[in-house]
Amino acid sequence: MVKYSREPENQTKSCKARGSDLRVHFKNTRETAHALRKLPLAKAKRYLEDVMAHKQAIPFRRFCGGVGRTAQAKNRHSNGQGRWPAKSAKFILDLLKNAESNAEVKGLDVDNLFISHIQVNQAQKQRRRTYRLTEESIPETQLATSKSKKSQAT
Repeated sequence: MVKYSREPENQTKSCKARGSDLRVHFKNTRETAHALRKLPLAKAKRYLEDVMAHKQAIPFRRFCGGVGRTAQAKNRHSNGQGRWPAKSAKFILDLLKNAESNAEVKGLDVDNLFISHIQVNQAQKQRRRTYRLTEESIPETQLATSKSKKSQAT
């Protein structure tokens, strides 16, 4: 079992889902998760689908340096700065679908679910190979057929 940062008050009336070391930007995912806090599950899924279709924006509140202003973010009670982080929205939408299927397995009413706790932690840095030119010494040899002495004499 994985360790969660916060355990629910009533285990029988709640469900959980978790993603680890996802290849998404932390700041975008944090702002996306903050926008979904305390929303009903159906409304949160619809909101994320609208974000991917650029119909609604995610308001950027903490990590908002250099983020442009848009009327869609202003309507969500923000300072007007917002973006449409499609990759983060897709990963969180998959996570919500996983939590919904966990609730169905547990026998909970899916229509009455809401997001009581959502948290984003920064993942471990992924290591990649740095391609550098290395010197290699490859000996070259050329072979040629030598003429025999008999053929040279004639």
